[in-house]
Amino acid sequence: MNYLEHLQKDKKLTAIIREPLEPLPVRDNIPLRLIASIMSQQLSTKVAKVIYHRFLELYKGKEPGPKQILATDPSVLRSVGLSNAKVQYVLNVALFCIENKITDKKLLKMENDEIIDLLTQIKGVGRWTVEMLLMFSLGREDVFAVDDLGIQNAMIGVYKLQKLDKKALRLKMLKLSEAWSPYRTYACIHLWRWKDVGIAL
Repeated sequence: MNYLEHLQKDKKLTAIIREPLEPLPVRDNIPLRLIASIMSQQLSTKVAKVIYHRFLELYKGKEPGPKQILATDPSVLRSVGLSNAKVQYVLNVALFCIENKITDKKLLKMENDEIIDLLTQIKGVGRWTVEMLLMFSLGREDVFAVDDLGIQNAMIGVYKLQKLDKKALRLKMLKLSEAWSPYRTYACIHLWRWKDVGIAL
C-alpha cells in the first residue's frame, strides 16, 4: 500500500490532499544539514538562503565538514550574518559531531528516537530541529512534529479542534496522528501545504 492510500482512510485529511508528494530525500553531509537548520531558525526562508549562501562562500562554494567549520574563526562566521548565539550553536554542532564520530552512515542506521536523544544533547538543538532533519534530510516517513505551530494551526482548522490548553491539544493531535502511522511525515507535509494555500473546507 502506498502512503496516499493509507492516509486517505482519514476522510478529513483526504479533503486537503491535492496531489501526491515526491519521495522524501535522503541527503548527504547530515551534520551540515543540521547546521543549516540552526542558521535558518527564526528567519524567513529568503534571508536564511542568503546567509547560507554567504556561509558556503567562506569555503569557496563547497560544502564544509565539521572539522573545517570548527577551524573557522568565530568572527568570520559572524561576518555572514549570524548572531553570536548562532555562531556558538554552529560550533557546538561541529564539535559534537567530531567528538561523537557522527557520520551519515552512523545516523542512517539509527532509529528516529535514538537520533533525537543523541542530537538534542547539543546546546542550541531542540527536538523540532531534529524532527525537520529526520523528515527532510534522512528521509524518515513516520515523523510527527507535534510542537510545530503550523501543524497545530492546520489541525485546529482541519479537525475543528478546540484551542485547548497546550497539553490537551498535544494529546489530541498525537491521538489523531496514530492513524497516519507509518506515514506521518507525509501527513505533516500535506497539513503544511494546506495551511500555506488556505483552501476552504
